[in-house]
Amino acid sequence: MIHKLSHTAIYVTDQDVAYDFYVNKLGLEVRTDAKMDHGMRWLTVGPKAQPDLEITLMAIEAGPLMDEETATALRTIVAKGALSVGVFETLDCRRTYEELKAKGVTFMSEPEEQFYGTEAIVKDPFGNWFSLTQRSGK
Repeated sequence: MIHKLSHTAIYVTDQDVAYDFYVNKLGLEVRTDAKMDHGMRWLTVGPKAQPDLEITLMAIEAGPLMDEETATALRTIVAKGALSVGVFETLDCRRTYEELKAKGVTFMSEPEEQFYGTEAIVKDPFGNWFSLTQRSGK
């Protein structure tokens, strides 16, 4: 049986830009930043409150994981904003929205009340988007 999710990935086209965005702007912690075979870089980050979750900032590059045709198609899909990367939870959506906006983070929507809480939609520098959510009652 599956015990838990330990790693997931976000596709990026530049890991240095991704590092700046996810660590310096969003405040995620670096878990691993290491060189691998074939010139690959294993870069993972995660929320401070979830030390056992690692989000791999996966470079979209041709190599052992995908051919150039696939990498090109994936870059196009990501740039068009066709991939959602999930939900990041915050304790105060409106305050976090203002803090991140002041850091230059791009939002696709301002905080709005939904049936599950307050939500704003964030877009990363590559086209990926995710929900920034404060659950109801928190």
